[in-house]
Amino acid sequence: MNVKKVLNNNVIIAEHPDYEEVVLTGKGLGFGKKPGDTVDDSGAEKFFVLKDQSEQEQYKQLLIEIDEAFIGCMNECMAMVENRFNVTLHEHIHVALTDHLYYAVHRQKQDLEVRNPFLAETEIAYPEEFQAARELLLHVEECTGTPMPEGEVGFVALHIHSALTRRSLKEVNKHSKLVADLVKLIEETFDISINPKELDHQRLLRHLYQALERIQNDDYTDEPESLKNVLKKEYPLCYNLSWKLIKMMQQALRKPVPESEAVYLTLHLQRLSRQTYK
Repeated sequence: MNVKKVLNNNVIIAEHPDYEEVVLTGKGLGFGKKPGDTVDDSGAEKFFVLKDQSEQEQYKQLLIEIDEAFIGCMNECMAMVENRFNVTLHEHIHVALTDHLYYAVHRQKQDLEVRNPFLAETEIAYPEEFQAARELLLHVEECTGTPMPEGEVGFVALHIHSALTRRSLKEVNKHSKLVADLVKLIEETFDISINPKELDHQRLLRHLYQALERIQNDDYTDEPESLKNVLKKEYPLCYNLSWKLIKMMQQALRKPVPESEAVYLTLHLQRLSRQTYK
């Protein structure tokens, strides 16, 4: 491969015979290099392709703005996540998470904290990603000497989940917003406040997130008609509410929701109503 552009001593853009432009990162990899020089990718700590042109330009600009030590820290963070989940992360996370954390650290140094309204829900929905995010942020704190707020764990967990599932962060955030809207309707119907620390509430939240994942992936299961009829007769309030929730899902996701979902939702809602009206 030949060097196309040296961004700093540790990062270069190279011309690849198969992928056109690739990003190579590694300690001292760009030192003394100039465009046209041959580069051996065996010395690179990280090699990835940014196929999207806008992401290429965004990452190039980021690498110009941020210091080399932070780039090295982010490469170590990516390696931590890849080793933990035994996967190769989607290249998009290199742009999105580097950008997010660079400015998050900058905000912390200025005592500007962004509140995370979905922190508890994110921990319930994506527990493994949440724990990985916590460890990643501890490493960022060590690299930068800047304590990071708890809310950042939730934001980073969503980035990790996005990369692991190869879904856009916009779509992942859309699910979080939809769950919040579903919960609001449940709270208004039962006149309660959903507390993520209570077990039955955790089960409901986890189910809502998992239901959205199943719907998105067209992963449907059937339930006996007899069970549906029993629930409809015995718990009409919960059953009717389950269908209101399903219609919200259908409208937001623009996908059909199987009738079996009404059964699962009714069972979860009945647990809540039992606590409310006992």
